[in-house]
Amino acid sequence: MSKNQLRILTYNLHKGFNTSNRQFTLHPIRDALVETNADIMLLQEIQGEHSKHGLIHDTWPEGLHSEFLAKDVWPHHAYGKNAIYEVGHHGNAILSKFPLISWENINVSPFTWASRSLLHGEVQLPWSDDILHIICIHLGLTGIERRKQFSLLCDRIQAHVPDSAPLIIAGDFNDWTGQAEKRLAQRLHLKEAYRTLHNRYARTWPSWMPMLKMDRIYYRGMEPTLCGRPPHSSWNQLSDHAPLIAAFDLP
Repeated sequence: MSKNQLRILTYNLHKGFNTSNRQFTLHPIRDALVETNADIMLLQEIQGEHSKHGLIHDTWPEGLHSEFLAKDVWPHHAYGKNAIYEVGHHGNAILSKFPLISWENINVSPFTWASRSLLHGEVQLPWSDDILHIICIHLGLTGIERRKQFSLLCDRIQAHVPDSAPLIIAGDFNDWTGQAEKRLAQRLHLKEAYRTLHNRYARTWPSWMPMLKMDRIYYRGMEPTLCGRPPHSSWNQLSDHAPLIAAFDLP
């Protein structure tokens, strides 16, 4: 790996359960994530708290699941709630090997019954004075939700991210109709890593037989050198999504 190369991973953890919700998989998920050697991870459906699951599952960790995943590997991390319910909450998380100098969770929920947010972090890279901007995203299931969320995302970036700053937006886009590329390219001059390298989007859902192109890694201010689903025999047993990892060369 070159000196100024960055490995980015995005993954929807399905709250730490397999597709059927019968098996608690957070511990093997952590082992698999460590094996990827990602520098920065953008994670969705991270369980922050659940008062009932902790009584049922003996290996349920105390505290945020993002803290459990980050321990001893990713010293800098942030968690942002985007769904709150009677027994707990879940949301997005950023885990980084490099200093996360600031972060903010931005509510982009057009409806009270479909809580969503953007987790925007700023990372200090060790080889550069530039600040890397990272946005972890989990968009809504309906077209009207996503259109409003794309608009809020673009407004956020244009107001808070300098044009010259390197930028990553990654997560579960639920982009059934292929609107993300057009909107993000037109307003923000972003490209998608897998599409740049393979001329198509990666298939990441369902994990056991990926058919739908749900998860993306958009970028600007850097060049992708690889992007794909990381090799690991157990990914299809850990969550309903497959992870996506990309490597970038930066100035």
